[in-house]
Amino acid sequence: MIQDFITQLKTRNETLWYYGLICLIFSIACLVLTKLTHTQVNQVNAWYKPFKFAFSTFLFSWAMAWYCFYLPNFNIRLFNWTVIVLLGFEIIYIAIQAGRGQLSHFNISTPLYSAMYTFMALAATIVTLYTAYVGLLFFRHDFPALPSYYVWGIRLGIFIFVIFSFQGFVMGSKMTHTIGGADGSPGLPLVHWSTTFGDPRIAHFVGMHALQILPFAAFYLLKSKKMTILISVVYLLLAVFTLVQAMQGKPLFISKKHTPHGIIN
Repeated sequence: MIQDFITQLKTRNETLWYYGLICLIFSIACLVLTKLTHTQVNQVNAWYKPFKFAFSTFLFSWAMAWYCFYLPNFNIRLFNWTVIVLLGFEIIYIAIQAGRGQLSHFNISTPLYSAMYTFMALAATIVTLYTAYVGLLFFRHDFPALPSYYVWGIRLGIFIFVIFSFQGFVMGSKMTHTIGGADGSPGLPLVHWSTTFGDPRIAHFVGMHALQILPFAAFYLLKSKKMTILISVVYLLLAVFTLVQAMQGKPLFISKKHTPHGIIN
């Protein structure tokens, strides 16, 4: 099944197929660098951040390449290069800063860093708005050749993605991804979500990956329009819950090694 998907995806959108593949390979390289280097930012190996952004971009690119194929008269070339240029800029800058042991996000320590942070926010906003436009097209068009539950999975997956992509501005407005403590507090392996304080990145992750999870669940598991809508509402409420939890300064996952104040027992 996976091989068939990859083959079809390359046929549907070869440009985003290659771009996603490049992002996947780069994310793996970053993960390897976390084991080979000791450069840290906020007490976390600096290469975890470009790994997460590159891998997330890989998933986004392949998902959108698959969905946009269904849209009639859609300018896929413009969409492709918008994604490649803007998200590519983000990944490259984040990687450069990781190599230098410097923050990429929330870094306004110099006029240059401040400008680059603004450009990253602008790039993410443009891609999110473009994705919202794609979602609008899925609501405006009928797709008689596709199961209705699958179409609704795509529609609601994009809708929730857009909401929680913009949720990133919650962190931007506070200039931190940790509520109730400092960035770099003890966290889960790989993702480093805080286990001692509130972490809005959890809601950001859960909400944005509705883009892949809901259409997949609708097509392969739910096979019902009503169930797809119901599960999508439950999924949205879950994402909202994780955000509310984070904004109250409460960790969603609590490590047994630490008290709520981050002190080892």
